[in-house]
Amino acid sequence: MSQLIHNRKHMEAVRRDLRKGPTDAEARLWERLRNSQLLGRKFRRQHSVGMYVLDFYCPAERLAVEVDGSAHAPAEARQHDAERDATLAQLAIHTLRVTNNEVEMDIDAVLAKIIACFSR
Repeated sequence: MSQLIHNRKHMEAVRRDLRKGPTDAEARLWERLRNSQLLGRKFRRQHSVGMYVLDFYCPAERLAVEVDGSAHAPAEARQHDAERDATLAQLAIHTLRVTNNEVEMDIDAVLAKIIACFSR
């Protein structure tokens, strides 16, 4: 059943476009997550679950990692993010949110936060 909501065909073009144009912070984090570099965990970038496209997703840990820029600061965006996180939680997917600034300033601390979410 879970396959029915992951990477739906109609979201393919959206996912592809997002992979082609990552933010600097997303690109930097991907360099540290790709090829199972983080404790052997496989991450996918721009992975869709239902109507949402996750910046990064670790299927083994059911962990979404979202890199939030300034577009996530307004109250309306924060409300949308909270609703999205709640929907993912109903699917047993935990969401970790980090900011662009965190990734740019201290990527090792971000990686430590991700590791702390493993096997919660």
